[in-house]
Amino acid sequence: MQLKLVRHPQSPLLYPNPLHRWEALNVFNASVLQHNGLFHMHYRAQGVDFISSIGYAVSADGLVWNRLENPVFAPHNGREDYRGLEDPRVTAIDGRFYMCYTCYGANGNYPMIAVSDNLITWADVAPLETTENKDHVLFPEKIGGRYAILHRRRPHIWVAYSDDLIHWTDHTIIMSPRAVGESADDWDSKSIGANGVPIKTDAGWLLFYHGYSTAHIYRSSVALLDLHDPSKVLHRPTTHIIEPTETWEIRGDVPNVIFSCSNNVVGDELRFYYAGADRVVGLATAPFAAVQAFARGGE
Repeated sequence: MQLKLVRHPQSPLLYPNPLHRWEALNVFNASVLQHNGLFHMHYRAQGVDFISSIGYAVSADGLVWNRLENPVFAPHNGREDYRGLEDPRVTAIDGRFYMCYTCYGANGNYPMIAVSDNLITWADVAPLETTENKDHVLFPEKIGGRYAILHRRRPHIWVAYSDDLIHWTDHTIIMSPRAVGESADDWDSKSIGANGVPIKTDAGWLLFYHGYSTAHIYRSSVALLDLHDPSKVLHRPTTHIIEPTETWEIRGDVPNVIFSCSNNVVGDELRFYYAGADRVVGLATAPFAAVQAFARGGE
C-alpha cells in the first residue's frame, strides 16, 4: 500500500507579514503543539536582512492563526547565533516545554535546546553539541529513564540519550540515505533528517522524516521505530507521502521544498504542517489509521 497526504483547501495558512520587518520575507518551518484546548505555533521567520527569529501564533482550530507582533525568541547579543535561530521543534515533557532549534552563526549551524513554562518566554538549556548538526527533536517522554533525541549528523539520522538534557551520550545512527535505485525516485538517496516530534503508537514510534536526492527536491515519508529502542527501525517504506506539486511549494525562497517540523494527531486525523519553498506555512492531512498502516507495512 501507498499513502499520499492531501493538502488542506485553506493552505497556505501563514504568509509573510510586510508590516513586521522581522517576518516580512519568509515564514516557514513551523512547530505546532496542542495545549489547554488551543493550537500553539512557533515558526521560523526571516526579515529583509535574512536573519531568522522565532515567531508565535495561536489558534482555536489549527487553521486560522493570530500571531504576536514581535518574535518570542531572537538572536542573542554577542552569541554565536547572531545570524539567526532556525527550525523550532517544541515538545512537552513532564509539564515543561522544550524547544529544539538551530543556532546559526559564523561557524555554521549547531543544535540548541531551550525551555519554557508558558510557550512565550524561553531560556537556553544547552547545545546538543557544538559541531555542524541540525534536525534535532526530542521524544515526548523518557525512554529507559533517559531523555531521547533524534538529530542529524549529515547525512544520517541519529539517536542520543541524556539524564539532564545537557550531557548527551550513546549517539547511534538509526537511518541512512538509501542507495540509488532502492527508493521511489531515489527521493531519499543523498541526505535525510527528522521532521516533527515522534508519535507514540502501540506498534512503535512514528518518525516522520524528510529526504532529498541530487535533484534537491525535498519530500517526506514516515518510518516505524521500536518503542523501547528507537535505534531499531521496524519498517521504512520506500515511497514518499508528499512532494512539491503546488506553485507555492515549487517557487519561493528555496524552490522545490516541502519541509516539516510538525506532525500532529487531531482526533482521527494526522495534520502535517510544513513549509512550502521556504516561504509560507501549509497543511496536509490523512486519516491517522491509514498513516499507521502505511508505517507498519507500506511500500
